[in-house]
Amino acid sequence: MKIILGIIGLGSAIAAGSAHAQATAADRIPDTMEARVQACTGCHGAQGCGVENVYFPRLAGKPAGYLYNQLVAFRDGRRRYALMAGLLAPLSDAYLHEIADHFAQLELPYPPPQPATGSVDALARGEALVVRGDPALKLPACVQCHGAALMGVAPAVPALIGMPRDYLNAQLGAWRTGSRHAPSPDCMAQVARRLAPADISALSQWLAAQPVPASAKPAPNLPEPMPLRCGGMPPESAR
Repeated sequence: MKIILGIIGLGSAIAAGSAHAQATAADRIPDTMEARVQACTGCHGAQGCGVENVYFPRLAGKPAGYLYNQLVAFRDGRRRYALMAGLLAPLSDAYLHEIADHFAQLELPYPPPQPATGSVDALARGEALVVRGDPALKLPACVQCHGAALMGVAPAVPALIGMPRDYLNAQLGAWRTGSRHAPSPDCMAQVARRLAPADISALSQWLAAQPVPASAKPAPNLPEPMPLRCGGMPPESAR
């Protein structure tokens, strides 16, 4: 009788162990890039779609080269944010490419545009800078680098619409004051330093009020070379 009970007990233990192993396997997080970037989506929203906090921008759908350049900039100190630097410090260039490629291929809806609150004159100035630039200030039009649809250009030029005006203000201000840097030659620093604070406000007001077309994507190329040489872009992309 004791032998029979022992066999039954052993069988029960094996069955319990098997059930535990199956449960553990079911609970195990799959080894996918989507699972690995959960540390990113905690701040940047599900699948990198953006969040209400305007200082954590959208990642989904941006050109892979642009995302990669920003990841390297945070890791290497050209952009300063301790949390990002700490997350990225141990990661190789190859792995940062994988992260950038993952977010670049995501196609997610954009939020509605922000209602413009600036004056008619300010919005007209913002539109003029975007579409025509300002020759007197040696400012090229935004569309000459960021594309006619302002959705960015592959491989590394970001979109200018689909982002909150406070984020746009903050980034242009950071370039203007030198707290944000891109690889040399830093074309955006050159542009931002030629903009008065009122011009930065006008630009961000107008850009944030523009709707993002359905299924909008970065353009594959520009019809003409860029007016300025920009670090992180192929040399042949500029005049």
